[in-house]
Amino acid sequence: MDKKQDPADKTRAAAPNNEITYAAAGAFSGRVLPDGSPHAGHRQRMRERFNAHGLDSFDDHNVLELLLFFAKPRSDTNGTAHALMDRFGSLTAVFDAPVHELKKVPGVGDGAATLIHLIPQLARRYFMKKTENPFFITTPEEAGQYVLPLFVGGQDESFYLVALDAKSAVLGSSLLSRGSVNTVTVSVRKIVEAALMLGASAVILAHNHTSGIAVPSEEDKTSTLRSAAALEAVGITLLDHLVVAHDDFVSMRASGMI
Repeated sequence: MDKKQDPADKTRAAAPNNEITYAAAGAFSGRVLPDGSPHAGHRQRMRERFNAHGLDSFDDHNVLELLLFFAKPRSDTNGTAHALMDRFGSLTAVFDAPVHELKKVPGVGDGAATLIHLIPQLARRYFMKKTENPFFITTPEEAGQYVLPLFVGGQDESFYLVALDAKSAVLGSSLLSRGSVNTVTVSVRKIVEAALMLGASAVILAHNHTSGIAVPSEEDKTSTLRSAAALEAVGITLLDHLVVAHDDFVSMRASGMI
C-alpha cells in the first residue's frame, strides 16, 4: 500500500535547499538576511560608523535600527525602526513606551521590546552610579542634578527621600512609594523612619509629576510642611522638596514654599 504523503513533506520538498521556511505564519517577524546580503554589509558599516563617531551623526530611526541589531540578528531592522517612530512619534516616546505597547508594532517581539525598555532603565542606573559618593548638595541646582536621574524611565509617579550628613554629603536615597500614572502617596511616618534609618542630619524629598508640569500642588505644599515639622521633631532638617517633570524640576525651598 502506498503511504500517503504528509502535506508538510510536499512543502519541504518544494522549497529550495537554501531557503528558510516556517511552519506557522507569524512565527518569525522580519526579513531574514541571507549570507552575502547587502543588508549584512549595511549592519557592519553602521557598527563601524558608531564605533568611530558615536550616535551624533545618526538620525533617530538609525539609532533604533542599530539597537535592534542585537535583538534581531538575522532580520532587516530598518522597517521596524521606522514603524516604531511612526507609532510613537519620537525616540524618547519609543524608549518611554511600555513593553505591551511596543509589542503591538510589527516586527517587535519579546526580545526587542525588552531591549528597548531596558535603555532608559540602564541610563538611570548609569547616572545614579555617576553621582555616587562623594556627592555634596548645597544648592537646589545640585539637588536637581542628583535627583533627576532617579526618575529616568519611570512610567508612574514616585517619591524619593535623599539623606545627607552634617556636611551635606549624600548618604543615600530611598524610594518611599510608587503610585499610578498621576498620583503617589507617602505617610509622614514613613518619611521620618527612612530618614532615621539612613542616619540623616538633613533630607531632600522629591517626587515626579507624569503630567509633565513641575508645579507643586496644594496637597504637595501641605504634606511638605507636615513632613518638615515631623522631621524637625527628631532633629532632622528638611532642606527641600523637588517636584520633577521629565528633565525639569521646581524647588519648593527656592520658591519660598518651605
